[in-house]
Amino acid sequence: MGAFSIWHIAAIVVVALLLFGGRGKISGIMGDTAKGIRAFRDGLKGEDAKEEAKAQTLPKDEKDSARG
Repeated sequence: MGAFSIWHIAAIVVVALLLFGGRGKISGIMGDTAKGIRAFRDGLKGEDAKEEAKAQTLPKDEKDSARG
């Protein structure tokens, strides 16, 4: 008997087929993860831009609002 039996080899083949078989499942998962991260970053940038625009349009104190 060797270090690997037929069952060990069969299990390795099944795992390899699950990971690399089909339409590139690992690359699909990584692509979906990258899209999620990109959307999260864009969402954060959108909030910062909204806050800056709101800060520029609002008066700083009552004296500024009375002027104009």
